[in-house]
Amino acid sequence: MEHGEKQITVIDENGNEQLCEVLFTFESEEFKKSYVLYYPVGAEEDDSEEIEIHASSFSPREDGEDGDLEPIETEEEWDLIEEMLNTFLDEEEAE
Repeated sequence: MEHGEKQITVIDENGNEQLCEVLFTFESEEFKKSYVLYYPVGAEEDDSEEIEIHASSFSPREDGEDGDLEPIETEEEWDLIEEMLNTFLDEEEAE
């Protein structure tokens, strides 16, 4: 996943495809994985509620293609993601 404007299609728990906007991706040496943070396309137009940001891990495949999105399984990973998200949001506000 390159950084920048990028969209991904995510299958939700009901098997529905949902187009999502990628917020950012990052790699973790500690967990030997890459992570992507994203939100459903169109969510930013709805001012009434906070945008729900989702996160998944993925492992880039050898051929350079994006790997499959995997659920985040550990509390440590969630803590890392939250920290990265807060840093990202702080930088966005500073610009």
